[in-house]
This record gives sequence, C-alpha cells and structure tokens, in this order.
Amino acid sequence: MKENNAKDLKNILNYMPDYLKQSASELLDKYGKEVNEIRMRVGKPAVAMLTNKHQFIRKEIPVSQSDISSTFEKICDYSVYSHQNELSHGYITLPGGHRVGICGTAAFDKNGNRTLKYISSLNIRIAGEQLGCSDKIFDGLFSDTICGTLIAGPPCSGKTTLLKDIALKLSSSPYYRKVVVVDEREELASVYRGVPQNSVGEFCDVLSGYPKAEGIINAVRTLSPEIIICDEIGDKADAEAVIDVVNAGIDIISSVHARNADELYRREPIKKLLKSGAFEKIVFLKGGSSRCEPDSVIEVKDYGV
Repeated sequence: MKENNAKDLKNILNYMPDYLKQSASELLDKYGKEVNEIRMRVGKPAVAMLTNKHQFIRKEIPVSQSDISSTFEKICDYSVYSHQNELSHGYITLPGGHRVGICGTAAFDKNGNRTLKYISSLNIRIAGEQLGCSDKIFDGLFSDTICGTLIAGPPCSGKTTLLKDIALKLSSSPYYRKVVVVDEREELASVYRGVPQNSVGEFCDVLSGYPKAEGIINAVRTLSPEIIICDEIGDKADAEAVIDVVNAGIDIISSVHARNADELYRREPIKKLLKSGAFEKIVFLKGGSSRCEPDSVIEVKDYGV
C-alpha cells in the first residue's frame, strides 16, 4: 500500500505548530522515505530522525509547552477522553498508520487505570511498509507448509515490518490462508477507526488493541484461524496462550527481542515456548542499518532446548 507515502507524510504536518510546517514540508520533500520519526520536546528544537542521521526543524526556535499542548489536542481530535485506552499504552494512532508516542507523567485513577498528564514530548513515528521485504525467507519457510516461526532481533531491526509482509503474503493470492493478526500495540495493521491502514490481505482479520494472550485465545474462539500473527511475544501469559492454540493445530508467527540464541534462551517464557514445540524455526535479523535482513535461520530442534 505505501512506503512512506508522500500524501500520508504531508498529512502529518497538519498536527504540527504553524511555524514548523514549512520547514518540515521542505525536509519531507528532500528526504521522503528516509524520515523515520519527528520528535518534539519542550524547550528543545524539533528534530527529524532519518535512517542514518538527524535534521533539526527550525533549530533556532525551541518547542514550547503550548506547542506540545496544541499538537497533542489535535492528535486527540480535541477529545482526550475518547483516546484514554490508547493513552494508557503511551501512544495514539493517526490516519495512515503513523503513531505518536506520548511522554509525560503517569497518573492513576482510583481504579488503577493509567493515563498521562504534563505532556513533555511527542514522537511521531512514521509508518512505512516495505512490500517484499520477506522475500529472502518466505519461500524457505512458508511456500509448501506453514511452520511456527519466531522472528528475533534487536530493537529497530525490522521485526514488525517483516511480520506485516508475511501476513500480507499468506492471506493473499495464491495462498489465501486464514490469518488473524493480534495487534496489541496497533503497529502491524495500524487500525484507525476500524480500518487497517496497512496492507493485510483479503483473508486476514485483525484484533486491534487486545492484550496478546486474550487476543490469541479470542481469535481461536471466534475466527477459526489457520495462522495467528502477533508482535513481541514474551511474558508468561503470552507463552501459555501460544501453547494452548498450537495444541489446537494453529500455527503462530511472532517476534521477540533477542540478538542471538543465548539471549533468547535466557528468557524463561521463551525457553518454555521453544521446549513446547510451538516454534520450529527462528529467524535472526542482522539489525543496525540492515533492516529486515536475515542473518540466519535455525531449526529449534537442532539447538537441543
């Protein structure tokens, strides 16, 4: 659907203070899909984070508290209350699948629900799809039969981007597998007002905003999936849910933060998952500037977990 679509990028400008719009527009024209984030911090100049460098936006003018407040209100469509669930997770999803990370002071109500006050910085994370980024591994993993697969790598190595492309391929021609994406952090499908902003394929259903364990179980109960795809699996509840559905004959494709097998096996919930047979293969990504690039593909059984 898009690789940092120019129209989507320009729509981001509508949320920014007027004095930043022209400079930010020129920067987007110049660097386009290299732009990964736009950060606004109180008392600091706004800055765009590119693939291998940064560019200040009006470096001579620091962002004020009123700039942050007005941008935050626009991001919330002037209704902070209607975004409380997203805010409790620290972000808001925009049209086009872009996400704004919200930094401030945590506040809790009498029921223990968390929200944010005294917003001090905003991180606009630019959504982008790299269609075809899974080509190097797809045929070897999924062309004949599907197997439980774990995508492992350090932060920003392209795990989520890879999962998006795998979901799209499996739920589209010629495969047409029934795929459910459990999108707890709303990064895989980037649903905005019920509509996925990322390409997910004709045979894909999306459970957006569900806690992973709950979403995985709910998918089995209501959507009869052949494959469940989710991002950043890791805690005990996630592991138990995965084991339950794998025993029901459903394949899981997920990701985890780990640079190598040693890091992976030190995490007890992941080690339990690997012992259970939920995952047959692990794809390790290179990381660094080599986003979505596989470093190695290993068979879990060969490592004697």
